[in-house]
Amino acid sequence: MNQSTFTLIQNTPLTASVHELKLRGDCSAITVPGQFVQVSLPGKFLRRPFSVCDWTEDTLTLCVQRNGSGTEALCSLPAGTELDLLTGLGNGYSTRHVTPIPLLVGGGSGVGALYSLAKHLCDRGKVVTAALCFRTAADVYYVNQFKAIDAQVYVYTEDGSMGEQGNALDALELTHSQLFACGPLGMLAALDANEELDAQLSLEARMGCGFGACMGCTIETADGPRRVCADGPVFPGGVITW
Repeated sequence: MNQSTFTLIQNTPLTASVHELKLRGDCSAITVPGQFVQVSLPGKFLRRPFSVCDWTEDTLTLCVQRNGSGTEALCSLPAGTELDLLTGLGNGYSTRHVTPIPLLVGGGSGVGALYSLAKHLCDRGKVVTAALCFRTAADVYYVNQFKAIDAQVYVYTEDGSMGEQGNALDALELTHSQLFACGPLGMLAALDANEELDAQLSLEARMGCGFGACMGCTIETADGPRRVCADGPVFPGGVITW
């Protein structure tokens, strides 16, 4: 974990509710896809957690969905704003033994969180299938970014206004040998109940400290209580008590 100051260098609206934020700072603590950062916002007591969408040695990309006063304030900040961040938090996806045909399923804000994983796997020569799931066409983002790294992209919308009409469960019909997923808890629970292959699920949760001290993000698993921030946010399939 590292605490340092980042400078917002770009704030781009992707949809009416999702912004892509690019920041410059020390990213040396970020080592694997699936980790997250904690952002301190002026006037807010608790930091806000955000999955890392992409990173380089000195740039960080976050996809932030407006869903409260904190994210509303963050998405309204101009370029040049300095922010205090904790980086390198959480245990990300394990990519040491990835099978030949991985399927990545993202829902809502979880779509951006899977981008760095897709990029990492494509760079290793894996045939990556990315199923991006949204409510309507107006919510769709990052399709071109996934296509640009040679992922095979399938878009699902609940109302059929773009791509295939369906949801994350329909994506399981795509040919795959392993599952990686990130999205709302209901989506992850449904995938976990229907997926028979090796799976890794990244949870979204409200957090206090972000590094395991406050126990505020504790969940029940087959192995007892676990903290989403310190023991996760990525957990194996079949472990979480939903």
